[in-house]
Amino acid sequence: MRSKVAIHALALLVFVSLSMAFSNQEHQIQLKLADEDASRQTQSLYVKLWQIGQSEQFLFGQEDAVAYGIGWKGERWRSDVADVCGDFPAVYGWDMSKLGKYSFNIDTVDFQQMRQWIKRAHRKGGINTISWHLDNPVSGGDSWDTTPAVAAILPGGEKHDWYRNKLDLFADFVKSLKSRRFFGHRIPIIFRPFHEHTGRWFWWGKPYCSAEEYIALWRFTVDYLKDEKGVHNLLYAYSPDVFSDREHYLKFYPGDDYVDILGLDDYRDVGRFGKTQKLTERLQILVELAEEKEKVAALTETGYETVPEADWWTATLLVAITAEPVKGRIAWALVWRNARLSHHYGPYPGHKSADDFVRFYQDSSTLFLRDLQ
Repeated sequence: MRSKVAIHALALLVFVSLSMAFSNQEHQIQLKLADEDASRQTQSLYVKLWQIGQSEQFLFGQEDAVAYGIGWKGERWRSDVADVCGDFPAVYGWDMSKLGKYSFNIDTVDFQQMRQWIKRAHRKGGINTISWHLDNPVSGGDSWDTTPAVAAILPGGEKHDWYRNKLDLFADFVKSLKSRRFFGHRIPIIFRPFHEHTGRWFWWGKPYCSAEEYIALWRFTVDYLKDEKGVHNLLYAYSPDVFSDREHYLKFYPGDDYVDILGLDDYRDVGRFGKTQKLTERLQILVELAEEKEKVAALTETGYETVPEADWWTATLLVAITAEPVKGRIAWALVWRNARLSHHYGPYPGHKSADDFVRFYQDSSTLFLRDLQ
C-alpha cells in the first residue's frame, strides 16, 4: 500500500525578503534564488522542491505525458502512465524546440495546446519543466547539428540579435502562462536550457565551446530574461549528461547566483550496458553538491528506450535512486516521452513492464500527481 507524506507545510511558511531560512540539526539553510525578484509562487515551488529533496521521496515525471501516447494523441487530459496505474505524473516536461519557426515543437505539440496543458497541470497541482532543443543559429540545422555556434550568439557575436529574438519569444510564452484564478499569477516553470553539455551531440556541447563561453551564455540568458524581459516565474536547472567526478560536473557551472537546481541527465547507467550502481554514485555526488550549495537536486532526464526489462522500474530505477547513501534525496526523476512503439520510455497498458510500474507507483518513495493534490 502507498504510504505518502502529504505536502501541506508549505502553506505555513513565511517569506522574509527573498531569503528562505530553514533549520536542520546542523545549520541554518538559506535558500536563495537566481532571480532575486522571483514571484511568490516561484519561491513557493522552490521550497516545495527543497522539502521533497530533504525527504526520502521523489516526484515522478514524464516528457509530453499528456500530449500523446502509444496509439493516441491530443486528448483533453490523458496519459499512458495514468492508463497503467490510475494516477498522473507529478512533473510535466515540455520542450520549446521550434518556437518562432513553426506553431509546434519537435514532437509536433502545438504551442497553444502546450500552453493549456501546462495551465491544467498547474491547476491540478503538478509541476512543469521546460527544456529547449534550440536550432543551430549558424548552420540553420537542428540542435544535433554540431556546427560551433555558442560564440556567435554571445554579445558581440554575429548571431546575437537572432538569439535575443528567440529569448523574446520564449519570454512572451512563459509570461503568458497564467493561472485561471482571480488576478491569476504567472505559473512557475523550471527552465533547463543548454542541457547535456558534457556530451557531444548538441552544438553547445563541450567539444564545440569553451567553459568560459558556456558560462557567459548561461549568465547572459538568465540576466536577459529576468532583467530585460521581466520574467520572474522561472527556476533555472543546470543539467549535464553523465560526469566522472565533482570537478567534471562543475567545469561548466555558471555559479551559485545563476542556478537553482542541480540536475543530471543519465540514460547510460540505466540502459542495456549500464550499471545501476553508477547512477547511484553520480546521484550521491549530485545531492552532496546540492547540500553544500543549498540547492535542489534532481534526475532531470532518464529512461530506457522501450523499457525492454519487465522489472526495470523497481529493479533498476527505484533501486538506483533509493540506495544508500542517496536514499531518494532528489526532488524528482523524469523519463522521456512515449512517442511510438519503437520510441517510448514510459509504460502503457499491455506493456511487459506495466505490472512492475504499478509496484513502482505503490512504493512509498514515489510521489505522483495525487500526492501533490
